[in-house]
Amino acid sequence: MKYSKATNYALHTMVYLISLPKGSTVGVQSLAEMQVLSPTYLSKILTQLAKGGLIESTPGVKGGYKVAKAKAEISFLDVIKTTEGESQLFNCSMEHNEGCMIEKVMIEAEQNMKDDLANKFLIDLVNEMDEKSGQN
Repeated sequence: MKYSKATNYALHTMVYLISLPKGSTVGVQSLAEMQVLSPTYLSKILTQLAKGGLIESTPGVKGGYKVAKAKAEISFLDVIKTTEGESQLFNCSMEHNEGCMIEKVMIEAEQNMKDDLANKFLIDLVNEMDEKSGQN
């Protein structure tokens, strides 16, 4: 299983936005430069995150992007679902009279992973990074 580059950039963007002081915004150009990617490409990712209700944009000279919901409520799964969608990772291609036992195992494993990611919050990662930078 492999997540797209968009998910990688979305997670990094969200962690950065969560680390900002409340009410702070940052422009797409700055976000793109930090991740060394095209502002056009990042804008598409930011649009997905905004449509998913995770961030919002503020227009104007001092505008930019900021977190749209409580920072403590944003899980890894929220970001992944916003960029990847919600389709199953595994679908059995065989016909079975009583259902596919392989598919059952795979779906259960996928659900366990989703449950784990739903209980991992980006703010915890930001707090851990802050603690580590304070120790240096």
